[in-house]
Amino acid sequence: MAEKWAQRADAAEGAVLARHVRRLWALPGTSLGVVAWPPVRRERLFFKWHYWWQAHLLDCAVDAAGREPTAKRRRRLTKIARAHRIRNITGWTNNYYDDMAWLGLALERAQRVHGVDNRTGIGKIEMELFDAWAPEAGGGIPWRKGDDFFNTPANGPASILLARTGRLWRAQAMADWMDATLKDPQTGLILDGVRTGGSGARGTTPGGGVLDRAIYSYCQGVVLGVETELAVRLGAPRHSERVHALVAAVEDQLCRDSVIVGGGGGDGGLFDGILARNLALVAATLPGDSDEDEAARSRAASIVLASAEAAWENRLEVEDHPLFGAAWETEARLPGAGSSIATFSGGTVRSSAVPERDFAVQLSGWMLMEAAYVVADAGFR
Repeated sequence: MAEKWAQRADAAEGAVLARHVRRLWALPGTSLGVVAWPPVRRERLFFKWHYWWQAHLLDCAVDAAGREPTAKRRRRLTKIARAHRIRNITGWTNNYYDDMAWLGLALERAQRVHGVDNRTGIGKIEMELFDAWAPEAGGGIPWRKGDDFFNTPANGPASILLARTGRLWRAQAMADWMDATLKDPQTGLILDGVRTGGSGARGTTPGGGVLDRAIYSYCQGVVLGVETELAVRLGAPRHSERVHALVAAVEDQLCRDSVIVGGGGGDGGLFDGILARNLALVAATLPGDSDEDEAARSRAASIVLASAEAAWENRLEVEDHPLFGAAWETEARLPGAGSSIATFSGGTVRSSAVPERDFAVQLSGWMLMEAAYVVADAGFR
């Protein structure tokens, strides 16, 4: 079983490398992902590059190097990190806390798992995230600097990183804040965020903030991630209990026949892959031997494997490489050179007309295949 998923993860990796990964501006010792296929000139020349998508390229490369370590894969980790720092112009950080958290997670895993020295980048990002904590303003940490929107996409990955770098008390405070503020009592799912300035969304918190009640799959993923990390490191029962409840809510409301449904392009192309990555983390690492622990691990594994099977069956084969669909339960569509392209607006990358064109969608497919390998390697079928 694990061998099948290793082969499929290899194929997904090969597709991304063939279609997307290039030297940055022809500089030796760099690798970065072209943000679309087929690309237009400004994409091919990295005028557009999307910071947080590249963080997930590095994270997927860490997965591949862990699955089958080779010198070439390890060198690629260094090349991607170096290209990211160069293309960002100002160094490792930017104005978006969610972006920085995703890069911090990838850098930390590359260093911890493969010994790639990323201490400077990790340290700079860690302090940015730690210092952004603002309970006096209603958070949480905000989505971006100077903003009053405190959301799961920033607090989730940031708290996972802080847990992994040893700042457990802060990671736990962030997890508790998300559970108290952003969990929907009706569905058990995690909402997008809260605007403490009081404008622009429906529903209010006890503290007077205005909730954005949108439900996104990656919000569930990052909360599963930090609660699992805290369950492993602290053993406090509330963290495992939250994982039990959230896995069940995801299975009941975001899946059909255990397949994660929905999807999209642009930034949304990564959402389901992030959920799958963290469900694999639950399956492989959630501690405990109670019936509830075993059920959560089994459910998480089933969702990952069913989703990966669906995505694989619905892929296209183009020039001997898989092309994954934006929604795993439906057949992928082939993008063409004339398709309208992804645009950046309001801090978010909007989908191309054919979302399969977007690098984020193909990264998500690769991420899913790596997650399926992790689950299968842990003994689930």
